[in-house]
Amino acid sequence: MDLHKIFKIVAFALSIIGIIFGLMIMAGDEDTAKSMSGNILIVTYIVLAIILVLILIFIIKGLFAGNIKKTLITVGAFLAIILISYILSSGTDLDLTQFNSKGLGITEAISKNVGAGLIALYILMFLSVVSLIFTGFKKTSK
Repeated sequence: MDLHKIFKIVAFALSIIGIIFGLMIMAGDEDTAKSMSGNILIVTYIVLAIILVLILIFIIKGLFAGNIKKTLITVGAFLAIILISYILSSGTDLDLTQFNSKGLGITEAISKNVGAGLIALYILMFLSVVSLIFTGFKKTSK
């Protein structure tokens, strides 16, 4: 069986499970919603694990397919963006006393990691928009 077909089947199965959980939450009362949120969290973790495994598979597949230089450049660029965003994040942007008074236990390290993730998201979104505009101009010029 083709790998693409397997991914389509897994995506279809996970979407059906998500729809079922969503309908159960909408149809149920508040207690049902609280108990189902744990199940949705489990499905989210499973999907995240599947995505991470697939990323590793395709990176390794790209390495052995002869695109070692291109794959390593892409992974290096991604790691550079993560490093730059971590350096730019300060972790002191928020008044943490208001969060810790509610018992959330947020530290400067957690705040710095969240800030780094947001900065990385902004950089990657900007790069994707620029690449879409560039490819659009390139197609229209031909």
